[in-house]
Amino acid sequence: MLPEKILPLHIQILIALLLGSIFGIIFKIDYHSINVKYSDHDFIRQSREINNWDTITVFINEGAEKYAFSNNEVYLLRQKIKKHINEKDRVDILINYHEKSEFLHNLQSISKDETIATQLKPLGTLFINLLTLIAIPLVIASLIIGASSLEDVKKLGKIGAKTLALYILTSIIAISIGLIIGNFVQPGMKVPYETSVRLMAEFQEETPINISEHFEINIFDFIVSIVPKNPINAMANGAMLQVVFFALIFGLTILFIDKSKANYVIGFFSGVSEIMIKMVQIIMKIAPIGVFALISATIAEFGYEILSTLIWYILAVLLGLVIHTFVTYSLVVKFIGRYKILDFFRNLRTAQIIGFSSSSSAATLPITFDCVENKIGVPKSVSGFILPLGATINMDGTALYQGVAAVFIAQVYGLDLNISQQLTILLTALLASIGTAPVPGVGIIMLVIILESINIPAQGIALILGVDRLLDMARTVTNITGDAAVCVAIAGSEKMITKKEY
Repeated sequence: MLPEKILPLHIQILIALLLGSIFGIIFKIDYHSINVKYSDHDFIRQSREINNWDTITVFINEGAEKYAFSNNEVYLLRQKIKKHINEKDRVDILINYHEKSEFLHNLQSISKDETIATQLKPLGTLFINLLTLIAIPLVIASLIIGASSLEDVKKLGKIGAKTLALYILTSIIAISIGLIIGNFVQPGMKVPYETSVRLMAEFQEETPINISEHFEINIFDFIVSIVPKNPINAMANGAMLQVVFFALIFGLTILFIDKSKANYVIGFFSGVSEIMIKMVQIIMKIAPIGVFALISATIAEFGYEILSTLIWYILAVLLGLVIHTFVTYSLVVKFIGRYKILDFFRNLRTAQIIGFSSSSSAATLPITFDCVENKIGVPKSVSGFILPLGATINMDGTALYQGVAAVFIAQVYGLDLNISQQLTILLTALLASIGTAPVPGVGIIMLVIILESINIPAQGIALILGVDRLLDMARTVTNITGDAAVCVAIAGSEKMITKKEY
């Protein structure tokens, strides 16, 4: 790591991103290599790396079931063996090489190949965890200070109404862009039948077909769920919208108590906020290391075979994200926020890089706060409300990706979506982005709901699961940029942005 006086932090992170990508390519995993643990004839546990094999025959419970896999079916092989190991079945394998074969007894585990690039991943995870642990206390402190500083409660209501309106508007635009690009590029028409069959077979067991049964879209239930029964539990579970509600009510209530007592509370949370900001600055000193580890592991693990087969789908999603990020948000920032577009993207670049590396809006939230407040000049009273709310309900990148994905899956199945069905996708994606619980994998859950709303088999998600991690990185950039753009737009429209020198 170099001092920022020598090289700015965002440049260091960009260099780490580039070097991590190169490192991941050099030390990429061998897609066809597998690691197994098994028992030998003396029942001593052994570990082996299996390379350059032609076929593997799997025997379950001493031949009660038998499966054969070629070298191009590694994913299916691992999937099948893991399933039977988890079910406590006896698993033996016969490995056929070019000129010989061998038998391994009683498999205990099977895993992908590992390289030095994938072994660095814990460093990246540590960096993300450090950022995530700051998010909740920073949101609480910032929002309480911001709400208590607004002497006019009506002004907060006005800001809230404008924020929701902008979030909904940009989400509608994002989904529309996704649908238009999906229909124009037609990525599903460019996937060979054999490829679609292979992808369906490989990822069908990871498809959350029935998960949507637990996530019905109900706006009234969603509104009720905003109010936490236990705010401490909401903080522990990372229920950001409930945390925002509690902190907002807490901050507003401070306005109605004796000022001499209120000052003690405000002073305490001001101190907490300053401490959290300082922690962000300290943690960001290891950002280049964390980014390098995350990117190198992702690149090393990524299957280039699946990248080539879904290249048109990937390009369609990325095109939509680029248009929405650099055109839609530029218009919002320029004409509503009255803020310079180049300054906006220049000041937000650190948060965008961290968002891309981590694939997490929540983990990036402390960095987004820092960029919006300290570089752009948005006051805490605005950012403390808008950014946490956006991290929960504003998912423009995810919504756009779902529009493209729905059209792509329909095209692979040979289904033509009429105007009514595409309007259904728009409405369902909009409601899902607002009314779906903030849980891990929410984008896939929302996509299941959307596909079911237009009677497309949810199994089709298996077609795109292989590249979801890559696209998740890209759509997270759009998500956090959208949060910041709306924040700047609201603050600019209210003439609350502090002028900064660049």
